[in-house]
Amino acid sequence: MPTSYPVRHRLSPRRPVRAALAAAVLVAGGLVGCSGADGPEQSVAAFLKGWRSGDLQAVGFIDPTGARVPAAEVAKELKALAGDLAGTPPELTAAGEPKITADIATARVQVTWTLPGQTRWSYETPVRLRHGADDQWQVIWEPAVVHEKLEPGDRLALRRDRAPRAGVLDAAGNPIVAPRPVVRVGVHPAEVKDVPALVRQLDAAFKAIRPPLTPPVDLADLPKRLEEADPGALVEVVTLREEAYRQIKPRIYDLPGTRFPTGQLDLAPTREFARALLGSVDPAQADDLKAHPDRYVAGDLVGHGGLQGRYDERLRGVPGLAVVTERPGSEGTTTPTGIEVFRSEPKPGQPLKTTLDVATQNAADAALRGQARRSALVAVRISDGAVLAAANGPGPAGENLAFTAQVPPGSTFKMVSALTLLDKGAVTPDVRVDCPKTLDVDGRSFKNSDNFELGSVPFTTDFAKSCNTAFAFLAPQLGPDGLAVTGRVLGLEAKWDLGVDAFTGKVSANGGPTEQAAAAIGQGTTVVSPLAMAAATAAVARGHWEQPKLLLDPAPQQPAPAGPDLKPESVAALKTMMRAVVTSGTGSALAGVPGGPVYGKTGTAEYDNNPAHTHAWFVGWQGDIAFAVFVEQGGSSTASAVPIAARFLRALPTR
Repeated sequence: MPTSYPVRHRLSPRRPVRAALAAAVLVAGGLVGCSGADGPEQSVAAFLKGWRSGDLQAVGFIDPTGARVPAAEVAKELKALAGDLAGTPPELTAAGEPKITADIATARVQVTWTLPGQTRWSYETPVRLRHGADDQWQVIWEPAVVHEKLEPGDRLALRRDRAPRAGVLDAAGNPIVAPRPVVRVGVHPAEVKDVPALVRQLDAAFKAIRPPLTPPVDLADLPKRLEEADPGALVEVVTLREEAYRQIKPRIYDLPGTRFPTGQLDLAPTREFARALLGSVDPAQADDLKAHPDRYVAGDLVGHGGLQGRYDERLRGVPGLAVVTERPGSEGTTTPTGIEVFRSEPKPGQPLKTTLDVATQNAADAALRGQARRSALVAVRISDGAVLAAANGPGPAGENLAFTAQVPPGSTFKMVSALTLLDKGAVTPDVRVDCPKTLDVDGRSFKNSDNFELGSVPFTTDFAKSCNTAFAFLAPQLGPDGLAVTGRVLGLEAKWDLGVDAFTGKVSANGGPTEQAAAAIGQGTTVVSPLAMAAATAAVARGHWEQPKLLLDPAPQQPAPAGPDLKPESVAALKTMMRAVVTSGTGSALAGVPGGPVYGKTGTAEYDNNPAHTHAWFVGWQGDIAFAVFVEQGGSSTASAVPIAARFLRALPTR
């Protein structure tokens, strides 16, 4: 025991040294397992922040050999490696704590790119760091930091796979708009010696295409385009449906410089088929690319106007995306490596199912064919309110006059006036109402077309012959808002959920004596659309109003509720008078059309202060089809609107 004391004494002075060493080992162990202030986490965080912002000056970099790499060079390479994705920096988050072995730390980073169409691509990538002599953690810069499949000089490239565009379907579920063969007529400038002669020959050939395939072609700028084009380029002149091209192929096939590449476009059965309502599908235009750079790229097909424009996203689906790697080639080109690092499959578009009936639409288009003035024809099935046809004559591209016109209804509104008077008990079909040439109302003179007069005749005759003075005389009995009330019962001014824009009308109310008289004959401040009048006419035929239906899928979420039942006795009387319009009145040209009896009302509507300036109307029904015809500045309805109605009814399939 005594000898042991000196040993303990000799060891005791060395205890602090051993304790310090032990503490050092513990501290070192803590740095490996925990997030210390001088650990790699700070360098990782600084790198991720700089990657997003493009400013990496707060981060130290070395290459795998240990040589220093300037931060600016890393920023440049990051952008180059990102390639097509460089415009939208990725979201970056550390995935867990770095693992440290000796002086090397490996951090896992979650990288999430937002690709076009809001497609998200996420993956983890390793970021290695080295603990340097200056006691700092430096990022080891290598392309695998961006993605493990990248090598020096590579870049990420985006490839899009267009989704199949869905069609617009008719009520039977058959596609209205579908891929159809087309021929693009083009010209190689270098092969044309006599440009004026070529233009004349092309123009004559295009004009020889028979309706309804006749294309609207303006060749006025073709000489300039040929002069300014690269001699080896193909200058496109027009795209023709294949059947239109076949009509004139012998006339244009051998013309100097002409070429005829073929393809397919999403088209309706004819060029005019419900054109404004359906819209068109065309290659993406500059405005499309500018407005939606994240949605469209050059070459995409885009819906413009009508249903194609409003439901473009639904119809076009979601393009498929692939991210691949590329390597530099010669003269600044790139070569695919064959490595695909991400793919999302295209999602086909969803179709639109409409209530349109192909046969009825063809009849409506045929009825307006050759019409020189802006015009429209709408047909609605009485039994359920389905819109069967919406045709528009000449006018600005995409203008759906059938649904959106805001014009006075003229004497077609006598249908509403007569119903109001019948409801109020002010008249019966047989009561005699005088029809003079003119009638003065509070200093304003009202007159009949061509100054006709009937004398004292039954109200049915006043209605059938469209006597303005009789209705102006009866106007005070309508009351200050009687027309507006009846108009609303017939769906006018209502809020419709149709799936497309439609004007439901505005009816005059609470005007003075002259305004009331004007409103009684469809003038004054009352304005409507052809669709609104077709729906009101269907309401009379049906006995109550229902909102027109156009889209079955997707069905509108908030259609207007059905209107109340109309008074049966008033409806019966009005039907008798509307039948008289055809049998003995202004619509007598319709008396001989095939099918069942036709009911209707003509209308001539002044649209300014010149009585000679008038729109022409006809509204009516036959069987289960109600319709409205409108011709802007059409003059007399018997000369323009009624013949269109006759052509429409004759063109309908056997009923």
